[in-house]
Amino acid sequence: MRFLHLADLHIGKQVNGFSLFEDQRHVLGQVLALLEEREVDALLIAGDLYDKAAPSAEAVSCVDWFISEVAARGVAVVAIAGNHDSAERVAYGRALLAKQGVYVSPVYSGRIEPVPLEDEHGLIYLWPLPFLRPATVRPHFPDEEIRSFTDAVRCAVQACPVDPAARNVALAHQFVTAGGADPVRSESETVAVGGIDNVDAAVFDAFDYVALGHLHAPQQVARASLRYAGSPLAYSFSERAPKTAPLVTVGEKSNGVCDLAIGLVPLEPLHAMREIRGPLDALTAPDVVDAAPADDYLHVTLTDEEPPADALAQLRASYPNLMVLDFDNARTRAAGVQGRLADPSAEKSPLEHFRDFYELQNGRALTPGQERLVAAELNAVACNPKED
Repeated sequence: MRFLHLADLHIGKQVNGFSLFEDQRHVLGQVLALLEEREVDALLIAGDLYDKAAPSAEAVSCVDWFISEVAARGVAVVAIAGNHDSAERVAYGRALLAKQGVYVSPVYSGRIEPVPLEDEHGLIYLWPLPFLRPATVRPHFPDEEIRSFTDAVRCAVQACPVDPAARNVALAHQFVTAGGADPVRSESETVAVGGIDNVDAAVFDAFDYVALGHLHAPQQVARASLRYAGSPLAYSFSERAPKTAPLVTVGEKSNGVCDLAIGLVPLEPLHAMREIRGPLDALTAPDVVDAAPADDYLHVTLTDEEPPADALAQLRASYPNLMVLDFDNARTRAAGVQGRLADPSAEKSPLEHFRDFYELQNGRALTPGQERLVAAELNAVACNPKED
């Protein structure tokens, strides 16, 4: 059986004030073509279909179009809610959708029901785990001590009646780590304080393949079959590396070992994200402008000592999709800052915001003891959010 693994679509996302709907429909169109070209049996979407829990009508329409087109090609869809999604909205109409071969994760109720699919080797079970927090899982396991995200996901997985002799594939949307090593992160992801949302990779040992979502850089964790698809588009300049989608062929399972083949299929953006640097005259010279697509999304750093007042307008005349303009010269270096006319989508953690606020208000930095206290309080809030 052949799966195409996607995650972190973030439909409806804007970057530096630019709507990416056209870019998103472009890359989803590539996915539709891949489903046919590679004879894919099922599409796995590991969370964050939307960028917001209450998506716009345009975002909902885009996801509806995409899922409908996948189903029309006879390809099954298994999708889960991520931390950016509303679990209730994703689960809406799931019984009706299942009749069309579209399986979406339910609101977590203490048990995960697998989606069984069949090929020439028999049944294969897909386990759709939505994004889980300790506060989400704790009410369903009153006798268990659930303090961390690892505890929460472990309880949810242990409640799954996984048959080790069968082929089992999990979908999960968590921050998974192994051996204390930090995976590759990017600026556009939601950052938790001190890594409190870590989930140990060993929690997923019962599964032959784990389709992960949450981190935007494609990468494996601990083993090749425990993998982040990454986002299909770059959502910050830290994500400029080429994007891919894992194509997973699941063969026969014998003596507890499942035959897997994993390939990475490239995805081409409508507009690449890139960074250029230099003086204004050089960057607006025809040979430089023509060296790469001028309508790429750009982060420009000007190095002129005295840049003209209309530098932004001059640059946009050549580069219409200029997103960020920085200045790097003797004046900005002496001031210890980098002049900026537009900000990237980098997000600070709550602890970093509190550090900045405290120093601004008090003229001094947090002491190590104060920082530990603030981190502990933020940790408690993250693990036990108030219900709406």
